[in-house]
Amino acid sequence: MKRSLTLVCLLASAAGVGSFASSGTAFAQTPSAPAPAAQSAAGLSATPADVPANPRIAIIAFQQAVAATNEGQRNFAQLRTKFEPKQAALKAQSDEIDSLKKQLQDAGTTLSEPERDSRLRTIDEKTKSLQRSAEDAQNEASTAMNDMYQQLAQKVYAVLDAYSNQNKFTLVLDTSAQQTPVLWANQASDITKQVVDAYNVKSGVPAQPAAAAPAAPRPSTPSTPRSTTPRPSTTKPPQ
Repeated sequence: MKRSLTLVCLLASAAGVGSFASSGTAFAQTPSAPAPAAQSAAGLSATPADVPANPRIAIIAFQQAVAATNEGQRNFAQLRTKFEPKQAALKAQSDEIDSLKKQLQDAGTTLSEPERDSRLRTIDEKTKSLQRSAEDAQNEASTAMNDMYQQLAQKVYAVLDAYSNQNKFTLVLDTSAQQTPVLWANQASDITKQVVDAYNVKSGVPAQPAAAAPAAPRPSTPSTPRSTTPRPSTTKPPQ
């Protein structure tokens, strides 16, 4: 029952933001960096005199940065723990259906037609019930993860904003977003790890024990820059 285990895949990949994309869930639309409307408007009105003669440009894998923070790891672990009972319940339903199907198959021609029809109806009813339960659980888990990510992303962005101003960056590009113009970047321009470290210091949340740390959505080492290989397209996250 692959459909019944969608929630298990969703939480196992929460990693993940997108995600959850490998399991075909709603987390394929992992939010990227929040768009600061006021700053965007100010940027549009900037005159040529406002543009630095020697602009400093940096890149950040923002989605991975959010998931890599100690708070993000902790929150994902808490969500996985929260939905473990539903995972177990879905698996139990799926196992029951598989058992009923095997019993029906093993019975072969020894069953009367009415008995076979009765068993088939039971299997069909339980399958539909399992599908409804799996969809409800998947939607609930996806909503919870998106809400958690959005709240954390806002706080991580504030740290990114402060870090960028302190280091006088002219532009910071998000390499985890869809169709960014970044095809290659020098490792020294990647500030993902620096922002993660700065956020961990500000939040005060300790690192999670290695054995308990969950897999983050689309995990990657924060300090790893983009290579010369063009990035595959992913779903554009909502702002």
